Amino acid sequence: MRPVEVHCHGFGDVDFSDFTRVDLDRLDQWCAGEGVLALPTMYLHRDRLGEFEAFMRLYAAKRADGLLAHIPGIALEGPLLSHRGGTPQSTVWAPSRPEWERLAELGDHGLVYTVVSPDAYSPESVLQDDPHLRESDFEWIVPTLLAHGVRPALGHFTRDDPARSAATVDAIVETAHRSEWNGTGVRVTTDHLFNDMPLNIRHAFRTDRARAQRDEVIASYDLPNWTLDNISEMAGPVPGAIIKQAVAGRISACINFDGEHVDLALATRAVQLMGPRNAMIMTDRCDSARLGGRALHHTADNALWYEENGVVAAGSHPLVRHIANAKAHGLGDEDIDFLVTRTAHRTFGIAAVERVSAAA
Repeated sequence: MRPVEVHCHGFGDVDFSDFTRVDLDRLDQWCAGEGVLALPTMYLHRDRLGEFEAFMRLYAAKRADGLLAHIPGIALEGPLLSHRGGTPQSTVWAPSRPEWERLAELGDHGLVYTVVSPDAYSPESVLQDDPHLRESDFEWIVPTLLAHGVRPALGHFTRDDPARSAATVDAIVETAHRSEWNGTGVRVTTDHLFNDMPLNIRHAFRTDRARAQRDEVIASYDLPNWTLDNISEMAGPVPGAIIKQAVAGRISACINFDGEHVDLALATRAVQLMGPRNAMIMTDRCDSARLGGRALHHTADNALWYEENGVVAAGSHPLVRHIANAKAHGLGDEDIDFLVTRTAHRTFGIAAVERVSAAA
C-alpha cells in the first residue's frame, strides 16, 4: 500500500481549485514521482457547480479506463462552512436541496468527502442570511451524502458555544451511523484537529515571539496526564468530542504534522489518545503562491501560506516532512504506517481500488 496525501490543495504549479485547468494525467504522474496517492481538495463556487460535475465525470471516466491510479478520490472543502477561515469568501454558501442532491450524486463519480461545519446553522454562522440555509438540515444532508458514498468531514467551527458545537459533532456522527451507507470504510472524517475550532489551549506557536514562550506554555498543559476522561476539560469540548468519537471508531480524524498548523507535542499526544488506527496525517499543502484564485504569501516566521489579511490559507510541506516530524516526536514506524497509509486506505476504501488498478 502506498502513502496517502490527504487534504492537499496544490502540487507544483497546479491550483486544484482551478479544476477546469487541472491536467489529471499530469497530476497522476506527479503523484507517482513522489510515491504517494493523493486526494486533491478543492473549493467550489456556487456558479461553477456544473463545471465541477463535468470535471468529476471526466475523472470517473479516466478511472474506469484504468488511469489515474494515484488519485483514488476527489474532495471538497465546503461549501457549508460557518466561517470562511482561509477559504475564499465566494466558496462559502448553503446549497439548496437540489444542489445538495447534485453534490451527493458526485459520490458515484469519485467525490469522497466534503467539509461541512457543524456550526453552519448557529446564530454566529456567516450563512445566516443565505436564503437556502434552512431548506435542509443535517438530519437530511448527512443521509443524502452517505447514500452516494460522500463522507461529511467536520471542520470550520465557530467559537461562541463550544459545548453546543461538541454536541452537534456527536449528533452528526450518530445520524451518520443511522443512515444508509453506499460506500466502504469510515462514514465521518474531519478537517484538521485543533485548527478552526474553539480550544482551551494555545495550539500553535507561529512567530519567534510565540516560540520563545512555547516550552513554558506546553509544560503547563501537562500533556502526559491527558486522558479520555479529561480531554474535553483540558483541550476543549470540540477536540474532546472528536477524539472520543475517533477512539470509538466512528470518526477518522485528520491532524497536521507540519509543526506550524499545530504544535507537534499536541499533535503527538492527540494521536496517542485516539490511536494511530483512527487518525490520518493531512498536509493542507499548496506548492504555489496561488490558491482558489487568491494570491498568497509567506512571512519570515514560518512556511505557511497567508492571505493578504494575514489569515492562514494553507501549508506548504509535503508528506515526507510531516512523516519526519512525527518520527522526531517519538511516533514509531508502525504508528506512522497507520497515520499515512493504513488508516486512509481503510477510511476511503482505497485498498480494493488499488488492487483492481494494479490488475489492470
